[in-house]
Amino acid sequence: MRITDTVKHDIRTKGRGIRAGATLMLIALATGALAQTVPDQAVPDTGGLNIPSNLQLFGKLDPNVRKPTAIVNDTVLTQTDIDQRMALAMALNNVTNLSAEDRDRLRMQILRQLIDETLQIQEAKTAEVTVTADEINQAYARFSKQFGKTPAEMNTFLRQVGSSEKSMRRQIEGELAWSRYLRKRVEPFVNVGDEEVTAIRARLEAAKGTEEYNLKEIFLSANEATGQQVFNNARQIIAEIQKGQQPFEYFARSFSEASTRAVNGDLGWVRAAQLPPELQAAVQQMQVGQVAGPIQIPGGFSILYLTDKRQVLTADPRDSRLSLKQLTVKFPAGTTQAQASARAADFAKATQAIRGCGDVQRVATALKAEVVDNDQVTIRQLPAPLQEILLKLQIGQATPPFGSPEQGVRSLVLCDREEPRSGNLPTNDQIQNQVEQQRVNLRANQKMRDLRRDAVIEYR
Repeated sequence: MRITDTVKHDIRTKGRGIRAGATLMLIALATGALAQTVPDQAVPDTGGLNIPSNLQLFGKLDPNVRKPTAIVNDTVLTQTDIDQRMALAMALNNVTNLSAEDRDRLRMQILRQLIDETLQIQEAKTAEVTVTADEINQAYARFSKQFGKTPAEMNTFLRQVGSSEKSMRRQIEGELAWSRYLRKRVEPFVNVGDEEVTAIRARLEAAKGTEEYNLKEIFLSANEATGQQVFNNARQIIAEIQKGQQPFEYFARSFSEASTRAVNGDLGWVRAAQLPPELQAAVQQMQVGQVAGPIQIPGGFSILYLTDKRQVLTADPRDSRLSLKQLTVKFPAGTTQAQASARAADFAKATQAIRGCGDVQRVATALKAEVVDNDQVTIRQLPAPLQEILLKLQIGQATPPFGSPEQGVRSLVLCDREEPRSGNLPTNDQIQNQVEQQRVNLRANQKMRDLRRDAVIEYR
């Protein structure tokens, strides 16, 4: 068993799971692949539509009040399709209770996602892109394995939570079909020349030592008619995020309409210079773990979450690779807070007496503790409170106890630390591959806008 698996599950703090940053992510900064924004309270431009400023509405139709079913270019999306996909999203994100308002917002978001998925499958078929039943079966088996289940067990689980195998297989088909469509119709026409790669390397070298930020986003589309409603929805989402009942990534997966939804809203590493002035000011004032927004951008509003920051191509102590041993003592069911505190005090006394990692097993035997070890975890991968402790810890020392009455008490013993090297520039091939992927994603987004614009969608 690996420590990183246990740590991520048991000692994750409010939305602050920090992953190690790769040098390769710097390429996004050098290419400037970011959306432009406008000030938070800017008045939307009518784009030459000649809309009167003192307009009067004739009728009471609200374009945002729709029953959550639709026909997309003759493909019917039923109420059952919506309900099953919604149940799947809630189950996989471990969400049990939603307010009526949140449930309605999620339902409409699921409908938009299903419409996009349908358009992608239809476009792929038009381009003679096929996904066979065997390929879907293989992907479904891999998906089931990620949750420690066989396909048959996953079928049972999905039925128990109100979803279905059919719904999951439809989602798999959509993802496979769209990725193959992009490989066939988009990727062959994306090229990055040697001169451009050289220029990007030069910009990266010039940026060495400047601060960069690891950001996640939620994007909500809006127009002039829906702007205020979407702005209010964004503020409600921020309020829910700040409650800490679900991490930012859950809201990104559930509500964001950007392509980054598939990667939990991850924008990667960006420098302030790559951002418009309004976002520069916001990001530079943010602390790690902070959420900012709603920020108005063309087409809608964004919510930003700062997960980490560092200096470009500069060695960071948080990138030190650690060799750790973790001791865990689990509490019996029904343990009270007082009992847990008393057990933690005894545990702390024993672990603080450890004299190096060679002494861990002796102490673990006396405490009847479980020991797991890992020599591949970086400080940056751990929750923020543990990062600060391990930065100051000496080889052979143990952290103070941490845990909960439900999950027991734990301590990490530092066995070795490999200091990080100075950041290295990515290779030319790495730069080329990353820039090509960015451009593929950009063209994919443009294609989706075209598909939505040209689609015949009947809401029912």
